[in-house]
Amino acid sequence: MNTIHRRQPARMWAGRSSLTALVGGTPVLWIPELRGERGHGFWAKLEGHNPGGIKDRPALHMIRQARCRGDLRPGAPIIESTSGTLGLGLALAGIVYGHPVILVSDPGMEPLVHRLLSAYGTRVETVSEPLPIGGWQEARRERVRALLREHPGAYCPDQYHNPDNVSAYDALARELAEQLGRIDVLVCSVGTGGHSAGVYRTLRRLSPGVRLVGVDTIGSTIFGQPARPRLMRGLGSSIYPSNVAYEAFSEVHWVAPAEAVWACRRLATGRYATGGWSVGAVALVASWLARTEPAGTTIAAIFPDGPQRYFDTVFNDDYCARHDVLDREPPSAPARLAHPAQAEARSWTRCTTVTAPTEANR
Repeated sequence: MNTIHRRQPARMWAGRSSLTALVGGTPVLWIPELRGERGHGFWAKLEGHNPGGIKDRPALHMIRQARCRGDLRPGAPIIESTSGTLGLGLALAGIVYGHPVILVSDPGMEPLVHRLLSAYGTRVETVSEPLPIGGWQEARRERVRALLREHPGAYCPDQYHNPDNVSAYDALARELAEQLGRIDVLVCSVGTGGHSAGVYRTLRRLSPGVRLVGVDTIGSTIFGQPARPRLMRGLGSSIYPSNVAYEAFSEVHWVAPAEAVWACRRLATGRYATGGWSVGAVALVASWLARTEPAGTTIAAIFPDGPQRYFDTVFNDDYCARHDVLDREPPSAPARLAHPAQAEARSWTRCTTVTAPTEANR
């Protein structure tokens, strides 16, 4: 099957006269099962067709809502922590609504993204050391708090805990329902928890019975695993975002960097439509579900971005060889855990017991 769906209203095809009109209305593409089993596959929502990726949606929404509430005054600075994608969205929002943007990142931000953000007029600060608890994310957030003290009247969207980050994805869910009709399984990467919670919340009203499958990275604490240094960016966390809707997930998968790289490159050679770490991890899990779910199951997977910013990581042979993630085909099925605390996931692992971490094990 070689199908791409864009069943948006006719007005979507007219010339787009504003930047905000460029966000949304992204297509879905049929992705054949990655191991080549005929007749199996899933639908991918290609959020890389937004100017900066999936987080253009929450960036614009969070800033618009903050302005409506009076939390963000005209011309006041926006200050936030980011690994990259939300930063691109906030740069867009700053241009649209007329706000200077100050972003705090870490040395893992790709040079391309850093240079683009600078070109878009944002100021990017880079923290130099991770904190013992919370790692790079908490180090970035600590610097954000300091900057907020230095800039009275500035606004921090706080993507990890802002409910506007969740409600921003209502339109994405409605697009999916219009494009695909009934959806049985939704596969989402999990970082801040925004798009998994927001898309599922709306989709379950439009497709009763839909199941949510979460995709995390090894070394992430979100679903009760121990914190470890993480190579993959865009999914996973060293903190516990309150936007994660733990009760919504029917299962969670942890994926290792080499497995995501294999899937990204397999997507590129087989379907051209590919992306970065989150896309590879999500595609690996969605492809397995396509092989194992009953015939006729409609699986929708969210691809948060495209491949461009990963030219020097995922798609760089030298980088991948240096990090021992090159040409390592994943197993045909994930390992199993009965509970997240049973063992540490070091490669692709699945668990159908999903619980929110308690204060005792955070």
